Amino acid sequence: MAQQQQRDTLTQIVVFQLGHELYGAEIAVVREVGPLQRVTRVPRTPRYVEGVTNLRGRVIPVVDLRRRLGLEVSAPTKATRIAVAELEAGQVGMIVDSVQEVLRVPASAIEPPSPMMSKLDADYVQGIAKVDGRLIILLDLPRVLQREERKVV
Repeated sequence: MAQQQQRDTLTQIVVFQLGHELYGAEIAVVREVGPLQRVTRVPRTPRYVEGVTNLRGRVIPVVDLRRRLGLEVSAPTKATRIAVAELEAGQVGMIVDSVQEVLRVPASAIEPPSPMMSKLDADYVQGIAKVDGRLIILLDLPRVLQREERKVV
């Protein structure tokens, strides 16, 4: 019975789109989502760090999540958003193509990453959620955003 209860535990995720794929992150890590705003470039930062922005009086680093994950970069659209992650070391903005929804996903609908994935990919991916015929790649945002972008400001 306890095993069944564990399998039925719900995880709440924010679902966003990068290209044609859906990605998700635990809602506890995503503090807020807003429209794309002006980003100031900072010299000598990794290519995936777009720069910094002013969020309610606080300067936070902004990462192009497509670049960070090694995906093809595209021009922003009206749907482009900045999702702000709250990490141990502070906040980081992530540019995503769009934010789709917030879902409650049962643990039984989440599979671990395939052993066929590279070590790097497996480090960033917590699992794959199967929801209503869709596959949502669940990212481990603290790991994805753990390096230089925390040290920009």
